[in-house]
This record gives sequence, structure tokens and C-alpha cells, in this order.
Amino acid sequence: MPLFAVFCIDKPDALPLRMATREAHLAYVGGFRDQLRLGGPMLDDKGDMAGSIIFIEADDLAAAQAFSAGDPYRQAGLFDHVHITAFKPTLGKLG
Repeated sequence: MPLFAVFCIDKPDALPLRMATREAHLAYVGGFRDQLRLGGPMLDDKGDMAGSIIFIEADDLAAAQAFSAGDPYRQAGLFDHVHITAFKPTLGKLG
């Protein structure tokens, strides 16, 4: 199954919204445990969460986009922008 990188940048000053929707986000992505390879928050200079990166196996780009569209973070309007691209690991190892 192809691997996709879901790269999400939070809107400015969105940490309160991220924290308010974090539990729903974690429950949602937990439902994709068999497809998730790596994921977590990106941090700003202060060490606060400021975005997300998720590597997910999906049938195709449309399926990766559907996964992203269903994320409570995205539905809450947390992200300034989201970029999804096919990804081929060549160095290191994803779980």
C-alpha cells in the first residue's frame, strides 16, 4: 500500500484550539492504527505544538485526503494549510 505524508501547519495562535480538540483528534487517528506508520506534533521555537506530520498507508491520494478531511483538527479549522504527498522512505526506518 502506498505511503503518504500529511503535513499540517497550525494557524497562528491556535494552540488553545489544538488543545481543545486534541482528545478527539487522538481518538480519530487511533482508529487508523493499522495504517499509521509515524505521526506527531511539530513544535515551534518555544516547544509548543504548532502543526502535525502523519505518515499513513492508504490505497491512493484520495484515501489519504479523506483521512485528513475527517480529522477533528482539520474539521475544527486548526490548520493554516495542509499538504499531502506520496512518500518513499529511502533513509532510516518508519515503524
